[in-house]
Amino acid sequence: MGIDMRTANLFKALCAAFCMAMLSASYAQPGDATEPASATASAAAPSLVDRKLARKQDRKLSVDVRRALAVSKDIDVTNIFVRARGGAITLTGSVREAGQIQKAEDIASHVKGVTSLTNKLTLQPQYGH
Repeated sequence: MGIDMRTANLFKALCAAFCMAMLSASYAQPGDATEPASATASAAAPSLVDRKLARKQDRKLSVDVRRALAVSKDIDVTNIFVRARGGAITLTGSVREAGQIQKAEDIASHVKGVTSLTNKLTLQPQYGH
């Protein structure tokens, strides 16, 4: 009562096809099957050109905010650091007078291109007073 050679080969071929189907299904990604893979990849990860442009825009915005702060006669920008990421500004460092903290925030928030602002400025300790 054995299995003839044809049946054994057919069984092997079916098993191999089933295994291949399972392997390819396990690597499938969820999402819109009609969307080309290149469109999905570019949406998930910005290209090198896009990242360079974003860094350039961030640098320009940082410079613009720092320049606006420096123009103000009421703020000493010596220890103020400006970081920009996609329109979001973070001010860090320290100032000599408490009033400069809010003044710096007001000035920075009105610079064109600023979409949000985090103010982490602190008051410098006064030595010898």
